[in-house]
Amino acid sequence: MNALVTGGSGYFGSLLVARLLEQLPEKGGTVRVLDLVDTDDRPRAVEFVAGDIRDAAVVREACTGMDVVFHNVAQVPLARDASLTRSVNITGTEVLLGACEAVGVGKVVSTSSSAVFGVPEHNPVMPDTPPHPREPYGQAKLEAEYLCRAAVSRGLDVTIIRPRTILGHGRLGIFAILFDWIADGIDVFVLGAGDNVYQFVHADDLADACILAGARPGPSTYNIGAGEFGTMRATLESLCAHAGTGSRVRSLPAGLAASAMRLTSAAGLTPFANYHWLMYGKSMWFDTENAERDLGWKARWSNAEMFEQSYDWFLEHRANLSSEGASQHRSATRQGVLSAVKTMLKATRRG
Repeated sequence: MNALVTGGSGYFGSLLVARLLEQLPEKGGTVRVLDLVDTDDRPRAVEFVAGDIRDAAVVREACTGMDVVFHNVAQVPLARDASLTRSVNITGTEVLLGACEAVGVGKVVSTSSSAVFGVPEHNPVMPDTPPHPREPYGQAKLEAEYLCRAAVSRGLDVTIIRPRTILGHGRLGIFAILFDWIADGIDVFVLGAGDNVYQFVHADDLADACILAGARPGPSTYNIGAGEFGTMRATLESLCAHAGTGSRVRSLPAGLAASAMRLTSAAGLTPFANYHWLMYGKSMWFDTENAERDLGWKARWSNAEMFEQSYDWFLEHRANLSSEGASQHRSATRQGVLSAVKTMLKATRRG
């Protein structure tokens, strides 16, 4: 199996590359990465093509000779660039699909997002639940899904994978702030009672689902998330207990807190994206039965386990973390005014 991973220098893309390499001795083949930047930790056995997902010539070169293309390039909400959000996520997907059709790629697995559902009216969210995005990133990812379905109608075999919020070893981004506060014994917050049920997914479980989908002929759509999960408060309380630093989970008024997140983010004072203040206090979880049935896939990691592993990785690498990296999720997000809030809470606790 010759496989291309677009966005293979990013957080999930790099882990997917590692999982594919584990299977090469058994299946044989080549793994290739297409990304704007290379990384120091790319395995030597992995080919690298430097280029923009919107560059048709480069994308066609990268797709040539590939049996399966795993499409993971995305402009994430933290980047705060509406124009890039649309051009990378929509135009980039259109260019990639066109290249795959032109060179005869047999299978495309396109990673979408749970953001296409916005704030769901009912849970669990099913594969056929009507999408209703509430912010630009979710809207762009949904339009990319429409492009995938149009390609299917033209004969290209495309499967869409929608993950819940991704965690796992090396996952930073906005989670670096949470882990930093807990490591220093600072209390962390939920909106309202924190009784909203919120599902995450471990990157390894997601990679397994993508690889299984890549080996299954025929287009489909799969929602992927943990099998064991609970409320946001229970998840964070479990992490605080694991950390043992004295950090506790406290409540903030849901409406006021969400408004503060939105306003301070718009002013550039905090790193929150629209999706954070929309969803942090809301319930969302996927039904994954069709992925389990069709792919033989099963989530191995619970919410609690993946948070513990992600936090432990953060502690181990904390001294060398950077706010600059190959992707938003592989680098620590700057806290902005939250660093001052942290200092204030730390002083209050001492007092």
